[in-house]
Amino acid sequence: MAENEAKSGGFFTNLVLEITQSPLNIALVCLIAVLVYKIIKSRQDVPTYREPEPELPKLKKRDFTVEELKKYDGTQEDGRVLVAVNGNVYDVTKGKRFYGPGGPYAAFGGRDASRGLATFSVSTKTDGYDDLSDLNTMEMDSVKEWEAQFKEKYDLVGKLLKPGEQPTNYSDEEDETPTAAGDKGKDD
Repeated sequence: MAENEAKSGGFFTNLVLEITQSPLNIALVCLIAVLVYKIIKSRQDVPTYREPEPELPKLKKRDFTVEELKKYDGTQEDGRVLVAVNGNVYDVTKGKRFYGPGGPYAAFGGRDASRGLATFSVSTKTDGYDDLSDLNTMEMDSVKEWEAQFKEKYDLVGKLLKPGEQPTNYSDEEDETPTAAGDKGKDD
């Protein structure tokens, strides 16, 4: 068997001859080489470490008009982003890459996102107060599910005021523990 390989030029010589005799084989080998190179290169690329932005101080709980909310779209100096969902306002600054300028949900920054979340449309913008009364049951259920996710992930910083509605005066204790006043009389 060794004599056969010696006469014919060996295994690798035969392999190279077989590959180079067809233009299709040459193209496939080149394609495989490029793919292997890209795979190896992508594994070697070290992700660039980005210094985290300093965390902003917690916003005092207060109520917002639609106009006041618009200021918190991430374009101000502090970069804070607020989003209203179902009448509640959440500080989503820690999700700024999503809700801030350039993010996929930037249209919701500084706005009431309820209708957009209900209809699964980022392009749905409401400039005035939206009472959501024309949403169907399924859309309202969707808004409530989104609201639950926002409650779990982000700080509640107030509520969105209806036109003519007076803001609530929140005490410092309500900022820390909103149910503290309600729990006070339970054990008495």
